[in-house]
Amino acid sequence: MNALILAAGLGTRLGELTSDRPKALVEVCGRTMLEHQLRHLSAAGFDRFVINIHHFAPKVRAFLEEHQNFGLDIRLSDETDLLLDTGGGIRKAMRLFGGEQPVMVHNVDIFSSVDLKALYCGHVESGADATLVVAERSTSRYLYFDDCSMLRGWSNEKTGQVRSPYSDFDKTAFLPRAFQGIHVVSRSLLPLLDEIAEPKFSITDFYVDNAARLRLRSVLSDCNNWVDAGKPETLERASQIIRAYYE
Repeated sequence: MNALILAAGLGTRLGELTSDRPKALVEVCGRTMLEHQLRHLSAAGFDRFVINIHHFAPKVRAFLEEHQNFGLDIRLSDETDLLLDTGGGIRKAMRLFGGEQPVMVHNVDIFSSVDLKALYCGHVESGADATLVVAERSTSRYLYFDDCSMLRGWSNEKTGQVRSPYSDFDKTAFLPRAFQGIHVVSRSLLPLLDEIAEPKFSITDFYVDNAARLRLRSVLSDCNNWVDAGKPETLERASQIIRAYYE
């Protein structure tokens, strides 16, 4: 199974912790975030990896070389010249995987109790173009799904902005969900991704804009056993989840 670890972010929310290293190499429970994700995904049955790199890219290369890629098949998608955002990063990285298998996409700073193997297999069985892990939690930006768990729109609660490819979209008629930074994507996305002229773009924007053209399904997860460890104040919660589900 294929897994893409999105590690190219600048990590600015972590302050001094990323003054001399990328976010992926910040340690939690004695190991870097990147090592935790590689071990966790490998234990779930993933055997081919791509990691996108940008900030302090040579340090990620050196870390992987020092540990001999942890015995895994790892390739690097280098964004040193231009940080491609999530959409551009996924588009570039997907071409480093051989074959036609879907790709698990996992943010390096997300830790959760999600059963990744079951998620991947469920995506394959569903025939969807993408499967997004979501939760019922408060956020400033919601994705909206219908009763069949298919994506229909998006809103920004701070600005009041609403987006949908459906002209009659009414967010009150759909289920608001928060994206959890984990999704599985099929190669059927590539032709539409290639229609975007800009090298840098958001995968969330792409999903919303193409909700009427693609089957974009959601899987509900437990928000209590999930954390975005991209901020200093959430590292302790990340430690708790790692001890409970990663070791």
